[in-house]
Amino acid sequence: MLNRRNMLQGMAAGAGSALGLSLFPERLLASGAGNGTPKRIVFFMQNQGFDPATCIPKGMTSSGSLAKAKLPEPIEALEPYKEKLHIINGLHGMHTSPSHSAFFGALGGYRGGDGVPPSASTIDHELSKALPQTLLPHLCIGMDSIENMTTKPTIATLSASGAGQPIFMHSNPNHLYQMLYGGISTGDIRLQHEAKSNVLNQIERLAAAKGRSLPTADQQRYGQYVQGFRDMNGLRDRLETVADRLRKFAPKVDERYTNPEFETDWHDVLLDLGISALASGITNTLTIGSGRGEIFGAWKGLGVEQQGHNLGHMGQPDNPIWIKIRQYNSRMLARIVDSLESVPEGSGTMMDHTLIVYTSNNADKQHTSGANWPVMLLGNLDGAFKTGCFTQLDGKRPLNALFTSLLHAAGAPCDRFNMDEKLAKKFDSSTGPLKEVLA
Repeated sequence: MLNRRNMLQGMAAGAGSALGLSLFPERLLASGAGNGTPKRIVFFMQNQGFDPATCIPKGMTSSGSLAKAKLPEPIEALEPYKEKLHIINGLHGMHTSPSHSAFFGALGGYRGGDGVPPSASTIDHELSKALPQTLLPHLCIGMDSIENMTTKPTIATLSASGAGQPIFMHSNPNHLYQMLYGGISTGDIRLQHEAKSNVLNQIERLAAAKGRSLPTADQQRYGQYVQGFRDMNGLRDRLETVADRLRKFAPKVDERYTNPEFETDWHDVLLDLGISALASGITNTLTIGSGRGEIFGAWKGLGVEQQGHNLGHMGQPDNPIWIKIRQYNSRMLARIVDSLESVPEGSGTMMDHTLIVYTSNNADKQHTSGANWPVMLLGNLDGAFKTGCFTQLDGKRPLNALFTSLLHAAGAPCDRFNMDEKLAKKFDSSTGPLKEVLA
């Protein structure tokens, strides 16, 4: 009895957190139901650090326009998008103790560490609540070596919905495709979807029945796990109600899903699934973890044989290996922009109401103090952010100040994000959003 109960608890908790959902069905609201101006935010987190020399144009030492600047080789794929780009240098994250990685602290703006649970919700989750609601408010995908993505198809290291409440990243594109589009598929995918649906419905009923026999003190807690199954089953039902729209955006399944030659095949199709979830309106917040917030990661499809921890001990500027990885990231960012620009929205396109935040979960490098945490923004979130420029800050404001700015732009203003007065006295020279980045 105890083993079965523990198993059900683990499955339900994983279901709710892997979907990025709270345990309440009212969070699963239909997309496009008159919830205000459509806005969306993408976080792209690359592990092993983001050296400022790989993104700041040569010769730029102070804030200014990027119009006449030439972007460095690692991000040269963004040259056609320069008017949408904002490069920020001089934020810090010393209070997050990043070292190998800040883990949840990178998006939470608090102390993180390997195996340390989140101490509060992260900015991506908070934004998913502030933005107009969608069927799946928050989607997280993680990219790694093919071995890691296969053996651990879900992992939680970057995002959280609250203290001790991690949100899992999807790393197996077959599983993610089935979750998002299984209900509108045919053939084996449809059969697998229906079989899994029947099993999960039976587990939900069984869990609910068994929960009633528990002591009163345990019933409430156990009920949360039962609700996790209901959330997942409810999402599946709601997705089927917008099947016609989903068919327009569902990626085509090819052999990269079932027979990837390199891990980058899975990276590419995971990105396709993330973009399709944004474009179709399934979600408004997408978090991408390249390296999944750890010190791992592999890019053999780029001709990079080294992987994992060793990559962090290589200097990034002028390093052909890191140039390949950063160029690959930049091409991914370009694909997101191009895809959203191709979808009309209002008087413009979806990209007009989108912001992409690119940085690292590891500040500027591995074994870092976090004294400098470079960030790139793409897009302006409906005119909220400055674009086409480089901003050099003085190193006195933390990453939290940028997160505060994001919340202001999303209509949920606050003085500070995840930083109390005592911590702010030591690590923040001001309060409120960064005036240098808001339009």
